[in-house]
Amino acid sequence: MARGKVQLKRIENAVHRQVTFCKRRAGLLKKAKELSVLCDADVGVFIFSAQGKIYELATKGTMQGLIERYTKCTRGFQAECEAAIEKQVLDTKDEVNIMKHEIKLLEKGLWSMIGGGEGTMTLDELHALEKQLESWIHHIRTTKEGVLRAANKYLQQKVEEQHAFFDIEPLMTNIPYPLTIPNQVYQY
Repeated sequence: MARGKVQLKRIENAVHRQVTFCKRRAGLLKKAKELSVLCDADVGVFIFSAQGKIYELATKGTMQGLIERYTKCTRGFQAECEAAIEKQVLDTKDEVNIMKHEIKLLEKGLWSMIGGGEGTMTLDELHALEKQLESWIHHIRTTKEGVLRAANKYLQQKVEEQHAFFDIEPLMTNIPYPLTIPNQVYQY
């Protein structure tokens, strides 16, 4: 006959609680020993009773040896985490420094274009400014084309909905995106 499910809450009767503690402690320590023997694992268990007594089990060696091994392993893990965080901070600092340099270069270029500033720009600075501006133009064009294609798709769907509703012949053209503005308009 199967036992019923044990309700997990504090046992109010002190005698029953002490008996249950002793039985379960013995069972836990037995399972820890079995795990150690069957799986060749090092197991360490601490149990503190309600009265403050300590029960411990170290399956191989001493509990002090297991604790030292544990602290060594966790320190190694902490050192790895700290190293990863430090690397990320350094990468972020490098990225910030690069962006600061780009901002200074762009500010200097802007001041040179409007006639103020500290003086003239070197050839390398002008090339860097040109590359940055070309990169921005490319990004803006790509974004604009995406917006236009999305608008075209939306308008195409609306035309198809109206065509289906009114049963009108669709417009036929040779242009793949008939409702968008050709790319030649944006060329410089």
